[in-house]
Amino acid sequence: MAHWIRFEHEGRAGFGTIENDSIKVHTGDMFGGAQPTGAVLSLAAVKVLTPTQPSKMVALWNNFHALAAKLGNPEPPEPLYFLKGNNSFLAHGERIRVPASYAGKVVYEGELGVVIGRRCKAVAEADVPACIFGYTCINDVTAAEVLYKDATFAQWSRAKSYDTFGVFGPVIATGLDPSGLVIKTILNDQERQNYPVADMIFSPAKLVSLISQDMTLEPGDVIACGTSLGVGSMKPGSTVSIVIEGIGTLSNRYE
Repeated sequence: MAHWIRFEHEGRAGFGTIENDSIKVHTGDMFGGAQPTGAVLSLAAVKVLTPTQPSKMVALWNNFHALAAKLGNPEPPEPLYFLKGNNSFLAHGERIRVPASYAGKVVYEGELGVVIGRRCKAVAEADVPACIFGYTCINDVTAAEVLYKDATFAQWSRAKSYDTFGVFGPVIATGLDPSGLVIKTILNDQERQNYPVADMIFSPAKLVSLISQDMTLEPGDVIACGTSLGVGSMKPGSTVSIVIEGIGTLSNRYE
């Protein structure tokens, strides 16, 4: 298992693997042919960036049995998803900002993220493992009152794509079996979400296969697997952390 991170140091972006509190700097392409340079940086000496620069983030809705049952939603026969705007992407430690044009409820959604490692189109589920680079933590921040503000048009992209609402990182964990993972969300030191990946309606591998039938997935693209019970609102001044043992902790302040 390895934990890959992107960072900024002395004004330049780089990437490498984390061991304890140090980064082993690499060169080349994170998704193929990365080579260690021999340089080592202290994690405290760098600014953490999003662990990849996706061409898109595909995000799931209604992908957990428990939440579907609670809300009375039928389980979908195929994945239901939307895209989050690239303008929304935010790294660990950066501030989630209150939108200037919206004064309603803003909610956290702790999720598992699948990071694509190679270009894939119409991939069979059996071939998906070769397409997945690793996994990351996601906070799919949502302006809840925008979603159904207009009765004629559900505004998923707008509600989910305000600047700073696509939070993910801090690392990509590779060599990891996601089936036993548990996603936790901590709001101001209080646990609000605690649910297993095993409760997904469509597993990570199934999601990659089915979504790749619709659109080509590129290296670095991220699939946010959806959330489960415990979604709630954040007030300005709150700190929210998404914790997935084996991957890490994604922590941000909302203000």
